[in-house]
Amino acid sequence: MRRFSSYGPVNNKLNYYAPREELLDRACTQLLGENPCEGGHYITVWAPRQTGKTWVMQQVMFRLKKDPRFDVLKINLEHLKDEQEVEKIIETIAAETGEKLGKTFKGINNPKKFQDIFRKGVLDKPVVLILDEFDALVEEGINTIASAFRNIYISRADEIEKTTEEKTYLLHGAALIGVRSVLGIENVKGSPFNVQRSVHIPNLSYDEVMEMFAWYEKESGQSISRDVVDQIYYECIGQPGFTCWLGELLTEKYNKDKTGPISMSDWEYTYMYASRGLPNNNILNMIEKAKTEPYKDKVLELFRTDEKMEFRFDDKELNFLYTNGITDIEEDRENMTLYSRFSSPFVQKRLFNYFSNEIFDRLGRLVDPFENMDDAITEDHLNIPNIISRYRKYLQENREWLFKEAPRRKDLRIFEAVYHFNLYRYLYDLLKIWKSHVFAEFPTGNGKVDILIKHAGKLYGLEVKSFVNERAYKEALKQTAEYGKQLGLPEMTLVFFIETIDDKNRKKFETPFVYEAEKGKITVKPVFVQVL
Repeated sequence: MRRFSSYGPVNNKLNYYAPREELLDRACTQLLGENPCEGGHYITVWAPRQTGKTWVMQQVMFRLKKDPRFDVLKINLEHLKDEQEVEKIIETIAAETGEKLGKTFKGINNPKKFQDIFRKGVLDKPVVLILDEFDALVEEGINTIASAFRNIYISRADEIEKTTEEKTYLLHGAALIGVRSVLGIENVKGSPFNVQRSVHIPNLSYDEVMEMFAWYEKESGQSISRDVVDQIYYECIGQPGFTCWLGELLTEKYNKDKTGPISMSDWEYTYMYASRGLPNNNILNMIEKAKTEPYKDKVLELFRTDEKMEFRFDDKELNFLYTNGITDIEEDRENMTLYSRFSSPFVQKRLFNYFSNEIFDRLGRLVDPFENMDDAITEDHLNIPNIISRYRKYLQENREWLFKEAPRRKDLRIFEAVYHFNLYRYLYDLLKIWKSHVFAEFPTGNGKVDILIKHAGKLYGLEVKSFVNERAYKEALKQTAEYGKQLGLPEMTLVFFIETIDDKNRKKFETPFVYEAEKGKITVKPVFVQVL
């Protein structure tokens, strides 16, 4: 029986996978060219880690090797990531190229000699070359190899009257695989590696995820609740590595009773470990990058709720976060604008929890130990507004030391996200003695932070915002009511952080809002928290 795997390229004979025929067809066409007699294209193949780049190009290689007109080579360059000498990089790639062709290329230590190994007469027939982990090379190595390919490409373009096998150089097509979409070379003037001809590896579609788990059900005889598969897709947005990792945990490590169906209870138990108790190299790598300057400031800004961050590919920090899988692009077609958003709820939650714990590793005393809390917390009920009133008092009494070393924006104001982290940690620490479960949710990827609390079998919801103006306030009331409707809750609390607020405005804006829904009324209770 097959297994889910997220450890390198999947094995089609041993693992569950999505065939991705359309993507493979497109990549093959790019390398062979629309008319193979005229030559193929030189392309880059890019996507964040664990998204299937290597697997896709393996399948492309297997397909193209069936065409007797071409020699097809795939060379992995990971072992050259620490090599600083360009001459040794060139020599190693040339030697491995020769080895795969049954030839011996020695002393190939400069760009001219490297170009010459692709000459007609040296090679027997046109070659398609795939270089994996190309962006692992040092920058000078990347540029040197790319320049050699550029010269070959131009020479072949000049010989328009010749077929591909008659040209001076027989490098028919080339693919450079890496995390970076531009690999440091696509914007170089005259580069053959044109962004329009690059192949981006997208996440799995919902249907592809469904098909993999249906495949498991058919082979194992064990059913999986549709809600579970929906939740996996929601958390990962089809990111192949995370999807298959959760699939492995769910069907193997935490699948204790294979005679019964995999239920939402099984999912929640598995997700508890996936989000808190188990290492995953991909998410750990993302956290490491996200907490490093100058990227940390961008990540903290992405948590803000009052304004979305516009995406520009030429913004170095946003590009870095995007190409490393931390963020994705959100399209606003109506306003012809692109925004940055977190790539998935799973990634956003892991980052939210990491920063919450890093910035607020200790909170001090949350409430006076002798304070009567009956109006806020009982064994079977929570009064969220009354809990927030305790939080307001706590914040005013402790803010000086609490935020002394908190991350700040360039204008020296504390990042909005810091207050969200603090509220989350306060609720988490305050309620854990009551065996309550406090967790953050991010339904839209940015612009929205929700804190959900499970207490005594009941669910409570808080939406967290920064107060901007009255119009945004009214919109937030409606959004919170809609979210409460989705959760099936009769009441939601809307927490606004604001620098200052007087008693008059507090009385005006803390008025409960009643939303008439099809299945009953939903009450939204706004509560303001002053931070100065």
